[in-house]
Amino acid sequence: MSAKTPADMAAKNRRVMTATLLFVAVMIGVAFASVPLYRMICQVTGWGGTTQMVETNPNKPIERMITVRFDSNVSRDLPWEFKPEAREVRLNIGADGLVSFLAKNKTGKPLTGTAVYNVTPLKAGKYFNKTQCFCFGEQVLEPGQSVHMPVVFFVDPAIVNDPEMKDIDTITLSYTFFKAQTPELEEAIEKFTTEQPASGASPS
Repeated sequence: MSAKTPADMAAKNRRVMTATLLFVAVMIGVAFASVPLYRMICQVTGWGGTTQMVETNPNKPIERMITVRFDSNVSRDLPWEFKPEAREVRLNIGADGLVSFLAKNKTGKPLTGTAVYNVTPLKAGKYFNKTQCFCFGEQVLEPGQSVHMPVVFFVDPAIVNDPEMKDIDTITLSYTFFKAQTPELEEAIEKFTTEQPASGASPS
C-alpha cells in the first residue's frame, strides 16, 4: 500500500474542513429556524399542549358547556404588566369566545416582547383553536404604553367524542411574555418542545 503524499493529505483535510463547516452552517440554520418551525408544527398539530390557529370557526355551538381560564406571566427581564381582563369565561363548546389581555410597558424606553403559550391539560391542545392571537409575534410597546391584545378562540366539538376528554370541563390558556431575542425566550421554546404531555405542566 503506497504512502499518502502531501497532496493527498491536503485534499483529505479540505474534505474534513468542508464537512465541518457544512455541519456548523446547518446547526446555525436550525437555531434561527427554531421559533417559526416550532410555531408551524404546534399550530397544525396541537402538540405539547399548544393550541391550533385557524382562519374561521366552521362549527355550530352545542349544548355542552366548558370553562376556559386565563393565566398570564412575564419573565423577570421584561418589566411589563400583563394580565387578562377576565380570569375565565364559560361558553358552549363550538362557540366563539373572546378575551382581551392588557399589556403595559412600565419603563421609560421601548421594549419588545414575545409570548409563548399553551393549554392545560395538555391533551386538550388539539381541540383548542384560535382565530385571532398575538402569540409569537414581536410586540413593541413604547415607554409607558398600554395595549389591549384580543384572543378569539373556540373549542372543537370533536372533544366530546374523545373518551380521554370526557372528564374535562375546564381548560386553562396560559401565556408567558419574554423579552424578544433573548436566551430566556429560546430556553422557554426548547422546554416547550421537549415537555412530555404526561407532565401536565405549563410554561412559567
